[in-house]
Amino acid sequence: MENKVEALDHFAYDNAIVRKFAYASLVFGVIGMLVGLLLALQLVFPELNFGISYTSFGRIRPLHTNAVIFAFVGNGIFMGVYYSLQRLLKAPMYSKLLSNIHFWGWQAIILAAAITLPLGFTSSHEYAELEWPIDIAIALVWIVFGINMFGTILKRRETHLYVAIWFYIATWVTVTLLHIFNNLELPVTLMKSYPVFAGVQDALVQWWYGHNAVAFFLTTPYLGLMYYFLPKAANRPIFSYRLSIIHFWALIFIYIWAGPHHLLYTSLPDWAQSLGMVFSLMLIAPSWGGMLNGLLTLRGAWDRVRADPILKFMVVAVTAYGMSTFEGPMLSIKSFNAITHYTDWTIAHVHVGALGWNGMLTFGVIYWLLPRLYNTQLYSIKLANLHFWLGTLAIIFYAIPLYWGGLTQQLMWKQFAPDGFLLYPNFLETVTQIIPMYAIRIVGGAMFIVGLFVMIYNLYKTVRQGTFMAEEEVSAAPREVYQKHQGEHWHRWIERRSIKLTVFAVIAVAIGGMVEIFPMMWVDSNVPKIATVTPYTPLELHGRDIYIREGCVGCHSQMIRPFRSETERYGEFSKSGEFIYDRPFLWGSKRTGPDLHRVGGKYSDAWHYNHMLEPESMSPGSIMPTYPWLLEDDLDYSTTAKKIKVLQTLGTPYPEGFADVAEADARNQAVKVAGNLRDTGIDQENLEDKEIIALIAYLQRLGTDINKIEE
Repeated sequence: MENKVEALDHFAYDNAIVRKFAYASLVFGVIGMLVGLLLALQLVFPELNFGISYTSFGRIRPLHTNAVIFAFVGNGIFMGVYYSLQRLLKAPMYSKLLSNIHFWGWQAIILAAAITLPLGFTSSHEYAELEWPIDIAIALVWIVFGINMFGTILKRRETHLYVAIWFYIATWVTVTLLHIFNNLELPVTLMKSYPVFAGVQDALVQWWYGHNAVAFFLTTPYLGLMYYFLPKAANRPIFSYRLSIIHFWALIFIYIWAGPHHLLYTSLPDWAQSLGMVFSLMLIAPSWGGMLNGLLTLRGAWDRVRADPILKFMVVAVTAYGMSTFEGPMLSIKSFNAITHYTDWTIAHVHVGALGWNGMLTFGVIYWLLPRLYNTQLYSIKLANLHFWLGTLAIIFYAIPLYWGGLTQQLMWKQFAPDGFLLYPNFLETVTQIIPMYAIRIVGGAMFIVGLFVMIYNLYKTVRQGTFMAEEEVSAAPREVYQKHQGEHWHRWIERRSIKLTVFAVIAVAIGGMVEIFPMMWVDSNVPKIATVTPYTPLELHGRDIYIREGCVGCHSQMIRPFRSETERYGEFSKSGEFIYDRPFLWGSKRTGPDLHRVGGKYSDAWHYNHMLEPESMSPGSIMPTYPWLLEDDLDYSTTAKKIKVLQTLGTPYPEGFADVAEADARNQAVKVAGNLRDTGIDQENLEDKEIIALIAYLQRLGTDINKIEE
């Protein structure tokens, strides 16, 4: 009987693109973490702000977060996706040209962020601070990535789509939705825009995006990497196929609802807060299902884990994922959130995920991957083990002091003396108390960076001893028409149909967003109007934009929650109707300084002037940066009319024709503010033309509308 010889397709995996993303991840990891270390140092040694606008805390904080999230982790995602996708599908990438456009386009976006954020060009939306031209570039590059990924999926030789690819698909479609809706904005100039949504609505959309940027950029693609690289490194199959199905569908459906838990006790309607809390608690089940699926893959192989630093990195990463996804739902419980929100507890929580889950898994994947690209062995197991212990201890030194500091902050904020008055009425007391915790955090951050340099040296020596395989020649049988097997699991049907899987994933992630966001946009009762709340004057609007430019929202909230401790400290609690003209909203997520929502009229104009010039002159012991450039730089009035016209288009009720007189209105108000300063002995040449005047006008307006008496 004649044997049938099956014809094989011969092709090559593109390793060159994988190497590019791996190197970019390492380079930007160093840069992003060094900026983070500088930020940590500035909180202990404020003079390290250098009195320069480009290096001040408020401007470089978003540079740090964007560099770590989108440069370090982002390049790590693409590294892992481009490597695993080709092998799981038994097909080279759809287009080398698209692969390279994706790589260079992504690096250009990172470079644009590195330039524009220190210059003060920001939309102020957390994790989405980049301005509208860069947002468009991100969308275009993301589409290029999507075409390349889906094109590869469609020409695959493997019939079934492995679980890692499910997570890649969900990542792409969800990030697309999040990016588009959170960046709906109207341009004013080339690098200035105002968002379509305002106040409470803007806050809900932003944290629908912000929480799910964590979910679908920092989590789901990394779960895909876990499902591929952990079994590869352990040389064992994933623990449970059925558990991976439950993990995937439950996670992508539930995650999208959880955004409002960032807005508990704010002016967001209670129904939205409750939905966010309930679904956040439900997240524990699928998240821990995924964690257990990863850890149980190593059952019976713990001797290998002790000997293999790559598996150690992965075990710590998956454990950190489990810790973060337990802590996140706990932070969404209102009683617990009342203690932790606005404190450094949140910073610790975020970094357990970023350093532990994303960082350690990235390191483990690169240690596993690069020697294979160079057809060699890792240069030094001892150095890899040294890096592992430096990284693990660094996370402990980083997180524990901030957990302790966060608890200290909240207890001091809420403490009342026996006579019924706040025990620590001066907010600065609660800041200076935790500076030692900030100092210990610096040690942890420095250790993590030292570990990264150890890794880079180890990898440098590894690649020097190997030979790079840019094209990895392989062969595989063509994809055949699938014949269903008796007793086959029902989910196999959707795994063979990439388009249907994508459609179902879109439906799963869209439901939660529609249920939460649509009522907030079209049901007026969700944002009750307050008759005395009026739009900002042109000068106040300029001042608000300066406040945004300097990143003041990174340290100061503008949201007084309905707690006695907060109303005693700051004034009447904040109401949703007060924010209807706020584009963007500025509620903040961390208090390194006091809340500013009722700061209007609390201090004199001269106090604000001196506070920005030299914070310690008004608040001895302050760790706030100095802002001398605000006293030196002239206010740009040329954009006044454009800003008013854009806001009118968005529905802000300025009088018809007001744009034509807006500049004159701003200059008249500036003369009055400058006059107030001169009356106190501040005699500066051309004072009425300086940026500080606009900022003072804005600060003096904050929270005062509810005090107006209707005529």
